[in-house]
Amino acid sequence: MTFARAVQGSNSIEGYNASLDDVVAAVDGEPTIDASAETQLALAGYRDAMTYVLQLARGEGPNVDEGLIKSLHFMMLKYDLAKNPGQWRPGDVYARNDASGEIVYEGPPSDEVAGLVAEMLLALESDQSPVLIKAAMVHLNLVLIHPFSDGNGRMARCLQTLVLARDRVLAPVFSSIEEFLGRNTDAYYEVLADVGAGSWKPERDARAWIRFCLRAHYLQIRTMLRRRQEIEELWNSCFTLAEKSGLPERCAVALMDAAYGLRIRRGSYRTSVEGVTGEEVSEQTASRDLRAMVDQKLLEPRGERRARYYLAGGKPTAIRDQVKASRPPRADEDPFVVVRDRRQLSLT
Repeated sequence: MTFARAVQGSNSIEGYNASLDDVVAAVDGEPTIDASAETQLALAGYRDAMTYVLQLARGEGPNVDEGLIKSLHFMMLKYDLAKNPGQWRPGDVYARNDASGEIVYEGPPSDEVAGLVAEMLLALESDQSPVLIKAAMVHLNLVLIHPFSDGNGRMARCLQTLVLARDRVLAPVFSSIEEFLGRNTDAYYEVLADVGAGSWKPERDARAWIRFCLRAHYLQIRTMLRRRQEIEELWNSCFTLAEKSGLPERCAVALMDAAYGLRIRRGSYRTSVEGVTGEEVSEQTASRDLRAMVDQKLLEPRGERRARYYLAGGKPTAIRDQVKASRPPRADEDPFVVVRDRRQLSLT
């Protein structure tokens, strides 16, 4: 779910909007329901690139070089060869305001791109700053160099996650701030515009950007902690519901996903069960389980045959509502203010 939210957030910034249901389906290799054909391709491309990043992070830590950056870019945009996937841009590039069409940023000349990317990577490897700072700076530099014809933002966000993941700051899928950026796109663009100042000016102060990224990490991890608690409550309640209904324990997985608000498909149910319990479920067993949950009105079917999916029935919906009602008040305090206030208190 966290991986899907990161894919959803990064693509929404570029105008590829999809429901969490459809993103989860794309991540699982299942057909989407509402997403356009181009959005499906964009989601699948970003899924492939991010999956590769997470695989690389499981090893000794990849060497980030031009070849890796180009490869990740090709994975993301291979569905549209007109956008030169995997190649530095052949000419000048401009970023425009979507509403007014006004040019808000001009990248450096194309003949400087290769050298600037090489310098960026050299700085990344020689930088002794904490990894959160290094990852933020490589994101900023790639965006402002704008080395590709398209997909620069997605590539920069993916690269930031890669730098975090290879240093094992925490489990890689939880280190990304892409969901936060997707939910705060206006603020993200504002700070990039402030630091970028309209064109390539590497001498400008980047501290506003660093502070923005640190706030993003702080607020994102608070959200992760809240979700962890809520998911634990959902799981325990759904497990109890399956047990009281005389259903196999594995059915709690479908009830949990449905209570969370996801559409359940036979294929996604089988994948979820194997991921949670390690149990391989045949298509026949999955169909029988889903039918049993429908018979007890725990799931509600929608569609026919291959297009069929299931939504939460009354009891899983009630569980979800109860968990949401017990959610603590949202806390969005600024970590810089928190640290400053605590320091002041310690001096009195």
